[in-house]
Amino acid sequence: MSAELLSILVLAVLFVVGTTRSVNMGALAFAAAFGVGTLAAGLDADGIFAGFPGDLFVVLVGVTYFFAIARANGTTDWLVHAGIRLVRGRIALIPWVMFTVTGVLTAIGAVSPAAVAIVAPLAMGFAARYGIKPLLMGALVVHGAQAGGFSPISIYGSTVNGILEREGLPGSPIALFLASLFANLAIAALLFVALGGLRLRGRDLGDLGDEEAKEAKEAKEGGGGSGSTGGTVTGTRARARTTPDAGLLRLTPARIATLVGLVALVVAVLVFDLDAGLTAITLAVLLAVVWPEDSKAAVAHITWPTVLLICGMLTYVAVLQEMGTIDWAGEHVGSIGIPLLAALLFCYIGAVVSAFASSVGIIGALIPLAVPFLEQGEIGVVGMVAALSVSATVVDVSPFSTNGALVLAAAEDTDRERFFRQLMLYGGAVTLLAPLVLWLALVVPGL
Repeated sequence: MSAELLSILVLAVLFVVGTTRSVNMGALAFAAAFGVGTLAAGLDADGIFAGFPGDLFVVLVGVTYFFAIARANGTTDWLVHAGIRLVRGRIALIPWVMFTVTGVLTAIGAVSPAAVAIVAPLAMGFAARYGIKPLLMGALVVHGAQAGGFSPISIYGSTVNGILEREGLPGSPIALFLASLFANLAIAALLFVALGGLRLRGRDLGDLGDEEAKEAKEAKEGGGGSGSTGGTVTGTRARARTTPDAGLLRLTPARIATLVGLVALVVAVLVFDLDAGLTAITLAVLLAVVWPEDSKAAVAHITWPTVLLICGMLTYVAVLQEMGTIDWAGEHVGSIGIPLLAALLFCYIGAVVSAFASSVGIIGALIPLAVPFLEQGEIGVVGMVAALSVSATVVDVSPFSTNGALVLAAAEDTDRERFFRQLMLYGGAVTLLAPLVLWLALVVPGL
């Protein structure tokens, strides 16, 4: 058995053990990276550690730390109420607002994970407060980022178009952009219907979420009759949430500073191209120094299990890349004598690998690998490149990808283990179906 095939089988075992036993899959992946990297790839410890995603580690820690402080000082509550007023209480519009915002950010040049890092904590706060399913909200944030991800001035779009130009292949920047836009929009619309988005229509609750409205009703009906403390506590919470002067809607100095920090984070990432993680953790530290009482518990709300999960898996994938497993798979696919089948397999390789690794990195690796295959002229270049590019990015809802990990880390008031399984199942479904649909729509017609 070749080392490349062995490494793929070990990856499959990781999924089986991680989903059937109560073991963090990231810890399993670190062990696998050590075993496969040492025994099959001949790597030493430095070679294995070279694949540790230090940049993503800082992004996950920095962003969740910053928003944990924002939650502790009430800034996220203020933003939730402000957002509801902005859409005039129409809860059903909130997921689409988040979809649009992330799409615009990536279309004008933001790196997809940076846009998701900015929007996801706010979006998941809305979801928790107003009873929107976290999978619906999180997926629309990621698909929104990918919907705008291939505009001619975006990171993904510039990368793909630059590769095609360098290789002397014909391309269509507008067709690439529209393929990604419509694919992600269609998936988002289907998901919105499937996860109960239509049932959100007609919910116009002003400043009240479903749970808050229920508490207010219970407080009104049973505020003093039973003598139990439950009614009193519920009534107090409801009044605190529904009375504007109770503090939820008041801008305190800490909240103002946090809002300024959020704007600074957006400007730093989008305008000055600074690292989102380092910027977020710097802003969080500044807030912690000035208002330490709001920050004492914030470190505990950094999603350490998620950090371990994602960093472990990406370290193992880096070992696979270092030992040539990805190139090995691509070369074997390119040698297939049936062009349409080879094109489908290229789309699946892009989707599967990208679900665990950098999308732009996979695109940059696979398109050059596919150049000899495309130069044969039996497959339309524009359709093939669009199908491959969208297949490699639409799967970023996977909890093992950067975007999926950020959504998982930002989830509030939810069972993260259950949410992780939902993201993994949904990401698996997208990985299984999207390449086939894109192949049928873009490659088979010979575009």
